[in-house]
Amino acid sequence: MSLYRPEFEAALALFARISEAMDARGLSRPVLVGGAAVEYYTGGAISTGDFDMCSTVQPELEEEMQRHGFVRPSGKGMATRGWIHPELRLGFEVVGDVPLDGHVGRDQLVLVDEFTPGAAFAIIRVEDLIADRMGQYASGTAREMLAQARSLLHLHPDADMTYLEARVRQETDGDFGADDVAGEG
Repeated sequence: MSLYRPEFEAALALFARISEAMDARGLSRPVLVGGAAVEYYTGGAISTGDFDMCSTVQPELEEEMQRHGFVRPSGKGMATRGWIHPELRLGFEVVGDVPLDGHVGRDQLVLVDEFTPGAAFAIIRVEDLIADRMGQYASGTAREMLAQARSLLHLHPDADMTYLEARVRQETDGDFGADDVAGEG
């Protein structure tokens, strides 16, 4: 039995198929970041309403998304920056070219292949996701991100703490470290 809500699991499967199609075209896979990455790494304990992605080939990615049934929302009160799949009711949006302003290389991504046979998607490492949440927390604009960072670390006690320390320091301009995430700082 899956830990994830059905629409999220279906969205991950669709994202994997789109990612695989991009790879088959010789293009880089989009990278899952943000809230959907949090939902994935928390096993659905924290849910999201959107999928944030990074892609260096946004026009080609959007072509592929359209081939897979995505449409731009239209009408009064609808956001126009992202895409929606009518059956999933989750928004998909390209939020940047590269994850975390280029602080994460393609060789540091995780390839997930558990949702669709023969298809995989790229996602940032849990340590980078924790560091991103801490960066948002440190900015003072998203105080709830500390709880997300701590939940992620609690669920992933095998996280590389040396790497996490460096990434949290980088994302918070040195104001916080891994001990702050662990609740020891």
